[in-house]
Amino acid sequence: MNDANDKTHLVDRITGHRRMRRNRKADWTRRLVRENRLTVDDLIWPVFVIPGDNIEEPIPAMPGVSRMSVDRLAEAARKAEALGIPAIATFPNIALEKRDMNGSEVLNPDNLINRATRAVKKAAPGVGVITDVALDPFTSHGHDGILIGDEIVNDATVDHICEAAVLQAEAGADIIAPSEMMDGRIGAIRERLDAAGFQNVGIMSYATKFSSGFYGPYREAIATKGLLKGDKASYYVDTANGTEALRDAALDVEEGADMLMVKPGLPYLDICWRMKEAFGLPVFAYQVSGEYAMIRMAAERGAIDGERVMMETLLSFKRAGCDGILTYFAMDVAEKLAKS
Repeated sequence: MNDANDKTHLVDRITGHRRMRRNRKADWTRRLVRENRLTVDDLIWPVFVIPGDNIEEPIPAMPGVSRMSVDRLAEAARKAEALGIPAIATFPNIALEKRDMNGSEVLNPDNLINRATRAVKKAAPGVGVITDVALDPFTSHGHDGILIGDEIVNDATVDHICEAAVLQAEAGADIIAPSEMMDGRIGAIRERLDAAGFQNVGIMSYATKFSSGFYGPYREAIATKGLLKGDKASYYVDTANGTEALRDAALDVEEGADMLMVKPGLPYLDICWRMKEAFGLPVFAYQVSGEYAMIRMAAERGAIDGERVMMETLLSFKRAGCDGILTYFAMDVAEKLAKS
């Protein structure tokens, strides 16, 4: 018998009275059931350092990003600390005359990256400093390691970067983040840091750094774009290989990495998820220069809502299991979150 007051609809019978839109009906319900949130605690700000004083030099390929002299970086670090950004990652653009085949300047205790570390720790002691020991900013050929003939030699490069890691720790680096993808580097750096008394200095492994086309603006930022001879396919992970990437990360875990990084970020969300599921260590994504530039430039052309896409992409890393993100948007995001 049909009840004249029965307002059951065909849709109710089809869905079994389950309507997904009930939890989406209002702003307050959407906020109540939101699964992932982006906070200032998720942000690491990559910055570019150049020689000189009182210099802030815009990078054409990365709208809104500038290279900064050490004094300007110290000021920027204070602002980052005031906004609650946990850490910065420093990348030097050193003078071309200081670059050579072996990247020898990386072993100078008073080189640009070490001066920057000391300045940041003095200006903003509450901000963590993450430094890279890869040789590409220091070599005349633009590769991440020592080049002999046509080969980037693994073991000599590892010896070199271990020395650099100790020098960077002495300068005050809180985390060493080796990005050159040499075999055995994580375990070797850990042993050298511990032997030098730096047991509390962490290692964030670039566990899966892919041989990607998204790095172009970064290479302009550190002035290696015109120097690079050949490509980096012999030591970066093939973009087609997910299982190999996980094997690479597993070795870094065994060797003592404290944190793992996926680079680039957005094209490799599957790797972020697989790494988090496999190892349970803190996992970070690096939203690299090409990702950043595409969003900025598309926004400038009016093709997208830049701020909305900025937030959406960063939230996608959280959804993929990341504990944090290295992003050139860090200051913009921190300011936006502070107002919300």
